[in-house]
Amino acid sequence: MVGTRAALRYAKATLNLAKEKGFAKEVNDDMILIQSTIEENHDLEVMLKSPVIKAKAKKAVLTEIFEKKVNGITMGLLNLLIENKRPALLILVAKEYIIIYDFLKGIEVAQITSAVPLTKELETEILKKIEESIGKEISMNNIIDPSIIGGFILRIGDKQYDSSVSSRLKDLLSQFEDNQYVPKI
Repeated sequence: MVGTRAALRYAKATLNLAKEKGFAKEVNDDMILIQSTIEENHDLEVMLKSPVIKAKAKKAVLTEIFEKKVNGITMGLLNLLIENKRPALLILVAKEYIIIYDFLKGIEVAQITSAVPLTKELETEILKKIEESIGKEISMNNIIDPSIIGGFILRIGDKQYDSSVSSRLKDLLSQFEDNQYVPKI
């Protein structure tokens, strides 16, 4: 992906500064806020990537949205990205920061894909069960993918547990393909 190396450098530098000042957790919360805000607002993402919109306008928008909600270190990062003409990297920097911070704190990231959004109660229960089985603190991302029909797919690190309906249907179809007594579907 274009810009990931630069985003990683910005994220590392921001994390180092935040650790030095004692605000690493607060900046991580800011990065989560920035990531979710940009992902939920397509127009904001388009505006940040647009070469037509002037840097001054982008800075005004970002300041209006985040100034009272984020730490000074995070605002410094936003201003630096604007000055260096790289505001499109903001979401990538936020994602990289979160990954590095989680690694630093020993937090595993669990990615759960479901056909519908999980309720808070169900999410809490799943998180508790995963933490008990792994023995580590877990951070969870819920991805909605209606194509799995039902069930869920859980990925933690390089391990994946697929309990989706679509996966079970594919397994069933493969069993019928080898059966000479059942006509091809």
